[in-house]
Amino acid sequence: MGSVLASFFNGPNSAEEDSSSSSLLQTFHSAPRWQLHFDSVKETSKLMVIDFSASWCGPCKLMEPALSAMADKFSDVEFAKLDVDQLPDVAQEFGAQAMPTFVLLKKGKEVDRVVGAKKDELEKKIDKYRCC
Repeated sequence: MGSVLASFFNGPNSAEEDSSSSSLLQTFHSAPRWQLHFDSVKETSKLMVIDFSASWCGPCKLMEPALSAMADKFSDVEFAKLDVDQLPDVAQEFGAQAMPTFVLLKKGKEVDRVVGAKKDELEKKIDKYRCC
């Protein structure tokens, strides 16, 4: 029981998350787990990048390696991956209508977004907002 609770609260090794992901790129499959994580990050000035994608989306799959590389490169940035089919309410809350949509947040507020598989544009915006 303790290990179940520990995995729920500790993050990357949680059964709710994709263990093949970078520790800096966390995948969320449940609204409560996402909300817990979002609440813990939104009060910080750390940049958060949310990847709204879908398992059936070709451009989303093309962006996966690039996003993992960015998570490794920008270790000071929080990366989250949400499947719009599993978390439609969260996608709706953030206005993610096309896949992939990358929403950049600071202190829980959107500062920018990239719609589509635009690796270079996303990387430039992450670099722009991650400091300060």
